Amino acid sequence: MHCPYCRGTDTRVVDSRVAEDGGSIRRRRTCSSCAKRFTTVELMQLTIVKRSGATEPFVREKAVAGVRKACKGRPVTEDQLARLGQEVEDALRLSGAAEVAAHEVGLAILKPLRELDEVAYLRFASVYRAFGSAADFEDEIAAMRAERVSDASSVPASAATG
Repeated sequence: MHCPYCRGTDTRVVDSRVAEDGGSIRRRRTCSSCAKRFTTVELMQLTIVKRSGATEPFVREKAVAGVRKACKGRPVTEDQLARLGQEVEDALRLSGAAEVAAHEVGLAILKPLRELDEVAYLRFASVYRAFGSAADFEDEIAAMRAERVSDASSVPASAATG
């Protein structure tokens, strides 16, 4: 670590703290050459492993861009897309793995997208899961309806009415 004041390379960590979100570490450092103090922030690098085996850093905007295409013409705001991107990144980081398979990113997108907009979810799922026919859409819609009925029946009657 180079000192930002004198470019000295002999710096010492005085204090370290994990950020509230757990995704970064803040370190207070002192330069042995000029005795000035400075702060550094270290972020955990989340790496995506593609099907080909190639790796690349996770870029939230890239994940959101795919979702944005599925949401075209739907009543979904940029703010909602940004929150979805944050939720996906948080879920991936909470897994604790430094490397995540690309298909895990798609899986992490599906649940919050379904809660955000079911039509956009079906569009995204049709590409992500490579739907080949109308029957694939029908099966997914049937599963969504069955889950909705299951969720409604698990709510106590007093909560459902009011």
